[in-house]
Amino acid sequence: MQTDKMLSEMVRVKSSVDKLIMEEFLPRKSPIKEVDLLYRMLRDYPARPAKGMRALLCVKSCTAFGGREEDSLVTAACIELFQHWILIHDDIEDGSEMRRGSPTLHRKYDWRLALNAGDGLHALMWGALLKNRERLSDEKTLRVMEEFYNMVRKTTEGQHIELGWVVGDRWDLTEQDYFDMCTHKTSWYTVIGPMRLGGVVGGADAASLGLVVEAGKKLGVGFQIHDDILNLSGDQSKYGKEIGDDLLEGKRTLVLIRLISECTPAERERVASVFKLPRERRRRRVGELLELIQKYDAIEYARMTSSRLVSEARAMLREADWKAGRAAEEAADCLDAVARFAVERDW
Repeated sequence: MQTDKMLSEMVRVKSSVDKLIMEEFLPRKSPIKEVDLLYRMLRDYPARPAKGMRALLCVKSCTAFGGREEDSLVTAACIELFQHWILIHDDIEDGSEMRRGSPTLHRKYDWRLALNAGDGLHALMWGALLKNRERLSDEKTLRVMEEFYNMVRKTTEGQHIELGWVVGDRWDLTEQDYFDMCTHKTSWYTVIGPMRLGGVVGGADAASLGLVVEAGKKLGVGFQIHDDILNLSGDQSKYGKEIGDDLLEGKRTLVLIRLISECTPAERERVASVFKLPRERRRRRVGELLELIQKYDAIEYARMTSSRLVSEARAMLREADWKAGRAAEEAADCLDAVARFAVERDW
């Protein structure tokens, strides 16, 4: 499938899940006047422009395994809700200032109100998942909720690992450490979870769901590496966050780990000294870090690693037991196009 057609499908599916979220899942008004602000905050991130890649992966996995798209839409919409509330929390934890081209929720309001809004979306997500009972059996609804639990658990474990590196001022990290962290933090909620959830709804067998895990690990890590690259060299108007924000937040990306492994001991001390500074003082020295990253070609190394991982993931996905028929074949082609998009996108 051509990228343009895949992007058109992404827009179409996102429109369907956004309609569910905004019209059926999220409340508009409260009998308690003071709660109206909460409801406006709950609708803030869902109303901002976003890719909807995770929803597309869920829907197309369901179809590729022989299921009906309409049966997967509630689950796909809940994946988007999951994305919204963890981003609210993530922005608070990282001290981020921009999200999808606008100030983060805790900058628009107050971090305590934003944290509570994230908790509210989390609760609504579980309630919305119960709406699957209107289309799916109770048994399949429970399986979907079990998959969600596992996805949430893996993601929070990965977030803890990454935050622990920053809090603990860790620099003794290897590429494998980064891959393991990304597998938990990114792969499970970006690829593995959405595809397994679509597979469960579509009736995939255990072997195929296992293959999704292995391929999804590679694709998710490749996606995250490419995202790290965009954070350093992308177009801010398309990317939606401040360029270099990962450096301001102190994130240990593959680019940074590669730099630390290649630079001189004196340069390594310079890098570490920058990350000991408060965010605003660090901002003045980001240029030094970017010069070193360029000197050691760390971005190109990360780009090659990302492309390799995604190529390996695409090869593995071609081995999945997709169902026969035009709809299933087109869905499988779309999944492959999403994998290519993961390392070709500029937003």
